[in-house]
Amino acid sequence: MPIISNPNNFFCEYHFVFSGNDILICNEQNQNNFLDIKNLPDEQILRKFFNNQTTSDWFAEPDLNYSALMLENESPLPCGCKSIALRDFFWRTKTAEEQSKGIPSYLGTLAARAHGLLRLRETHRFCPTCGKKLEDDTEFSAKVCPGCKRQFFPRIEPAVIVLVSKGNEVLLVKNKNRKYDTYACVSGFVELGETLEQAVKREVLEETGICIKNIRYTGSQSWPFPDQLMLAFLADYESGEIKIQESELDDAKWFSRDNLPEIPKRGSVAHNLVMGFFN
Repeated sequence: MPIISNPNNFFCEYHFVFSGNDILICNEQNQNNFLDIKNLPDEQILRKFFNNQTTSDWFAEPDLNYSALMLENESPLPCGCKSIALRDFFWRTKTAEEQSKGIPSYLGTLAARAHGLLRLRETHRFCPTCGKKLEDDTEFSAKVCPGCKRQFFPRIEPAVIVLVSKGNEVLLVKNKNRKYDTYACVSGFVELGETLEQAVKREVLEETGICIKNIRYTGSQSWPFPDQLMLAFLADYESGEIKIQESELDDAKWFSRDNLPEIPKRGSVAHNLVMGFFN
């Protein structure tokens, strides 16, 4: 579907305004941390940003009924508006959906798509083959070179995530690079030439020293932070003792399902796996 870059057209229902990796919400009064459609910026707020010339990029996808805008760094925000992490927005819209708070089921994913396309437009400005300035494709959500006609689509990185079970216990790890102090499932990117099952086995063995068996696919979830497609698996313990990959992990332990540590928030792939939502 085509991208439209004309900032004078406000014909979409949803407007996403980003500042780096944060998203703008407005008039938030709900004490339960749920989001409502009315928390998204309206046309009046968008016009303020355009009039103040504080936008670095803007586009719309009419077929999906949304527009997306990226602010310049440290742009002032209108009264009644604040920015929150896109990851938090994603979690909160998922929670609101589960609690029947009026949020469309796709709103968080749509916002993530919008942010991903803005990243594409920022990082793909010139053709790496012939050097010409790229243009919006008239048929697809992509950039195209007017010279050599190469197309550049948003990048998607396949990653596996697996919940390993041993009786009533599950294997959870604490990653060095996560800013949240939680335990999650073993995960990692698929390497060139691997099958998904090979990637699952390798990641568990590399990170924890555990060998697994009975690997079975259980679901998938878009996780565009920035550009992953998470492929979720279940597996059973086969052999080995925990020996963590210290460059990647702070800890790895077997936890009883009746006594779990703090895990990632609702809406995340790891939460869904641990709590059995994919089953």
